[in-house]
Amino acid sequence: MIGTGQLLYKKAKTRIPGGTQLLSKRPEMFLPEQWPSYYSRVKGIEVWDLDGRKFLDMSYNGIGSCILGAADVDVDAAVKAAVEAGTMSTLNCPEEVELADLLCELHPWADMVRYARCGGEAMGIAVRIARAKTRREKVAFCGYHGWHDWYLAANLSDDSALDSHMLPGLDPAGVPRSLQGTALPFRYNQIEELETIVAKHRGELAAIVMEPIREHPPQDNFLEKVRQLASDNGAVLILDEVTAGFRLNSGGAHLLYNLIPDIAVFAKGIGNGYPMAAIIGRGEVMEAAQDSFISSTYWTERIGPVAALATIRKHRQYDVASHLIRIGQLVKRGWQETAERAGLDVHVGGLDPLAHFGIQGDHTQAAHSLFTQLMLERGFLATKSFYATLAHSEANVAGYLAATVEVFSIIAEAMKKNTVNSMLGGPVAHSGFHRLT
Repeated sequence: MIGTGQLLYKKAKTRIPGGTQLLSKRPEMFLPEQWPSYYSRVKGIEVWDLDGRKFLDMSYNGIGSCILGAADVDVDAAVKAAVEAGTMSTLNCPEEVELADLLCELHPWADMVRYARCGGEAMGIAVRIARAKTRREKVAFCGYHGWHDWYLAANLSDDSALDSHMLPGLDPAGVPRSLQGTALPFRYNQIEELETIVAKHRGELAAIVMEPIREHPPQDNFLEKVRQLASDNGAVLILDEVTAGFRLNSGGAHLLYNLIPDIAVFAKGIGNGYPMAAIIGRGEVMEAAQDSFISSTYWTERIGPVAALATIRKHRQYDVASHLIRIGQLVKRGWQETAERAGLDVHVGGLDPLAHFGIQGDHTQAAHSLFTQLMLERGFLATKSFYATLAHSEANVAGYLAATVEVFSIIAEAMKKNTVNSMLGGPVAHSGFHRLT
């Protein structure tokens, strides 16, 4: 029986190019033709679909935005009070100044703050500021940083340039060809790649853009060397904290490594599901924003700053990062132990609060799809990734891992018999960008 969510999604694809607003929420990325697709309500990690079925979210939890758990009572109370007081006016909301003070308190190296409402546009703002400051155009980058032209320009000269930066298969259609050669990728911990870029484009780099940490910790003083290269060449060092920020501490992950950037960008978790992003930086760099036109009406609405203030304060009060790390460690250890018991070869990795596993062997994408299908049947939204939230309890993890024991055993047996594909109730999940038809 086709669920209501899948029926609605079929209609959505005729009205919305790509079916959804976010690639990471396309049902094809999870379980084509079977994923519930839409929710009717959500609380903590409990999600109800359009047919009233309840699932526990042991996957992305709002693609990493619900760091406290969905519909957190304290954040929602602050937002409801803001709604009652009015969320938009000809005048500015005072909370944006209050939030700027809090962000600079958490990051003493920063002096000034600008706001946006999502990570991609905030990264676009950061790069614009860097270009305005340096009057240069080229950007060296590492990792995934969104959908804007400055980033996708990397694929103009080589359509596989972004394959090792989180999002394979992207065609830079619509990106001006004149941007070719302005986005220059290097890999994390590969300092020689950045050194080569700097040597080739000396005096031309506006910025070096990277996440402070993603998959592996820095090695061989990598971060210190990046900082030095940026300083020596007059490039603005921009740290993308959209994903890592507030997962390992109350603030940017760069604080753990004593790395002082020129700009750091936050989104996702700082608003706990409410749209909010912040670009913080050193005063002399951020002042360059006044030399460029960076302005938008809804960057001045009240809900985002109010939600961020409530989220960050609760994050500090309850030491949320420690909980995220502990829960993530339980899941990672559980994956490893249950896979060993099932005789399934898996690789476990990622930051503790942003964990993932990969089934090794033949037809791995089909095996991952089967994992999602079997876990869905057992009441879990589950993929090969797990983003921890404050709402996840040890009991939740225990129940999830108990189901994983059974599912891993089924997959191991299916891989031995080469029956994984035949057990799927629909197509294999997509693993990168695919144009939908």
